[in-house]
Parts: sequence; structure tokens; C-alpha cells
Amino acid sequence: MTLTNYLIVSAVLFALGAFGVITRRNAIAVLMGIELMLNAANLNFLAFWRFLTPHSMEPQVFVLIGITVAAAEAAVGLAVVLNVYRDFGTVHVDEVATLKG
Repeated sequence: MTLTNYLIVSAVLFALGAFGVITRRNAIAVLMGIELMLNAANLNFLAFWRFLTPHSMEPQVFVLIGITVAAAEAAVGLAVVLNVYRDFGTVHVDEVATLKG
């Protein structure tokens, strides 16, 4: 496998995630799209690490931080979605326009 193959897979993952974020009305589907985009960025980090600087460990640290951020985003995002569902009875993003203060 070459670097190009990894970058193509990463671009497809990112495109699928962006498509999910743009087209979905359900907040949980939007969160899943964001997770796909974060995983595509992590795949890029690891692919460039493997082919350009395999002796350095910094990209692996960045990937671990990225995984931590993705996990925190999922936990906080799901907590927000549950609170919105409890208050409004829906998880559709465009129906929760009454959040304006």
C-alpha cells in the first residue's frame, strides 16, 4: 500500500462525514458524520507518519489526542442531544430553532 491509497481512503471518509453533516437532520447522524471526519484526519496523521517520518513519535501523540477529543465530543454531544430531546421532544436539528435566547 502506498501513501496515495491511504490518502484516497481518508478523503472518502472525510467526504462521507461531510455529506452526513450537511444532509442529515438528525443530530445523532450529524455527530456520526463529525466522528468520520475526525477519523479521516487521524488516518492522515498516521499515513504521513508511516511514510515520511517513521522514527518520530509526535504524530502518534497527535492521533491519541485526536481520539481523546473525538471521545469527549461524542460524550458531550450525546448529552446535549439528550437534553434537547427532553426539552423539545425531537432531535431534528432544524426543528430546534427555538433555542434563540
